[in-house]
Amino acid sequence: MLSKDITTYSKLRYEIRAYMSFIFEQNIKNYMPNTNIEQVKNGIDRIHNEIKMFNTLYILDSNGKLIGDIWPKKQIEGFLDSDFSNRSYYYESIKERRIILTDPYPSKIGGKLVVTASYPIYDNKNKLICIACVDILLEDAIRLASPSELYGYFSKFSIFMYTTLSILLSLVALLLLSKGLWSLIVAMEHFKSLDIKEVFESTILLTLSLAIFDLVKAIFEEEVLGRGANENHRAVHKTMTRFLGSIIIAIAIEALMLVFKFTITQPDKLLYAVYLTGGVAMLLIGLSVYVKFAYGASDNSKRKNKY
Repeated sequence: MLSKDITTYSKLRYEIRAYMSFIFEQNIKNYMPNTNIEQVKNGIDRIHNEIKMFNTLYILDSNGKLIGDIWPKKQIEGFLDSDFSNRSYYYESIKERRIILTDPYPSKIGGKLVVTASYPIYDNKNKLICIACVDILLEDAIRLASPSELYGYFSKFSIFMYTTLSILLSLVALLLLSKGLWSLIVAMEHFKSLDIKEVFESTILLTLSLAIFDLVKAIFEEEVLGRGANENHRAVHKTMTRFLGSIIIAIAIEALMLVFKFTITQPDKLLYAVYLTGGVAMLLIGLSVYVKFAYGASDNSKRKNKY
């Protein structure tokens, strides 16, 4: 799931950058009197020999042109005269004067999503000598910052579990929908002797089916597809509001049905229907408070990011 990998990368980005900083600084010394291109090449060689996870390693000169070979040895005829000065890993590293890590982008070599760590190298007079670059496959970059080797397996297991639960809950929603439609069809067939209870039951089943489907949609999009993680949780609040609203509607319909039933058949139990109606009112108040604080927090966060 590429969208989920990109979301995971955004969370682990600073850890990956810290790791790449350590790798570069251990193998290539910066701001040294005798720093030259050959020393940088030797450092890149050491990195290539020690860490096989990296996809591509190369060096750009101060003008953004490729210097020498690409590690591991690849077909470079189409890259030797290329101008990389318009790439973010070139100009941002010069602007920041430090190691930078790019957003994921499709690589020209292989076409897979990669991220690039670039390290600007200066002499002791602050003159730019070159820029060492390392391309890392997105999936490998995530593995670099994983807390353990089991992280990948656990992540896949989580996706499998959420997918399975989404399917099972979808089946429950489908069963409720089918039962609700069947109750509605039966009520229409006996229209002349219509029992209002059948209409209420059909409405409750369809409402619960809608609530469960909304829950499944939220779980699948957030946990399996990885969507909505960078949207200030507004989508999460919207789904939760719809889910809670559907539940409150179902309970309100049940309370209304009990009012009619007890009024006609058991007036002495009408107080229980009143209690249930009061519970619906309290749930509505709780939902109003949730909406107020949830959306208020999102709006405040947006204003802070704007200024």
